[in-house]
Amino acid sequence: MQSNEPAKPLPFHDPAHWDKMVATYEAQSQPFTTHFAEAAVALLPIGPSSKVLDVATGTGVAALAAARTGAAVTAIDFSAGMVARVRAHDVANIEARQMDGQALDLPDAAFDAVVSVFGVMLFPDWRAGLREMARVTRSGGSAAIAVWKSADGAAVHLLLSQVIRRLYPEKVTPMPCTGLAELADPDRLSAAIAAAGFADPVVTEVTRDFELSVGNPGEIEKLFEFMPHWSGLDADQSAAVARTFRAEIERGRVGDSFAIPSTALIASTVRR
Repeated sequence: MQSNEPAKPLPFHDPAHWDKMVATYEAQSQPFTTHFAEAAVALLPIGPSSKVLDVATGTGVAALAAARTGAAVTAIDFSAGMVARVRAHDVANIEARQMDGQALDLPDAAFDAVVSVFGVMLFPDWRAGLREMARVTRSGGSAAIAVWKSADGAAVHLLLSQVIRRLYPEKVTPMPCTGLAELADPDRLSAAIAAAGFADPVVTEVTRDFELSVGNPGEIEKLFEFMPHWSGLDADQSAAVARTFRAEIERGRVGDSFAIPSTALIASTVRR
């Protein structure tokens, strides 16, 4: 019998998921993603006279980097918790607003530059997200878009997916966020950006180690429940994957730290 209840949104597509993740994201992911956000913003020719939009700002790392140039920054996210965190930075030239990046409540050609760091790739309709970024950018304005080079993402999710694929390849299904896989290729990323209304994208690779704190393995395994591949495992499989994951850490840890190399593609482009 089919249920009449609406389908539960995927965690990545549910603002309530991100509301709950603000503190964890800021503590564990922000120090890592800062490197990529600063590299993306550095590609934008912006300064004190510029108006900049940060799409899917999260805790505001790219917005903060853009604000340091003196630009007037609008930072948007669909998570009220993330927006509140950006406002708490209390930076005079950052305005944080709750908004759906797939349907921006912003006028055409309102910004000199737009940036999205690991945001648009997670949208249910990532093509609409790219089109909206183009719509609100003035002709000749610039954009920088960062995505992961692997369809498995980065950091803990990347390593966990590799372990599951090695042990139970039949359990590894396509990621529910289709943009992760589609944009994890320089040619496809460039084509998608051009189709959205930008021109001459240039894609560069940036690799950084995610430094996983491994002093408390139980805390690491709490992260697994947010990862789609994990939810398809039964109890015995979950236990085997956790053991293998811990063994990987023990082989490669340096003190209480374990490095997971992760690569991003960062595209810079201009609005036609």
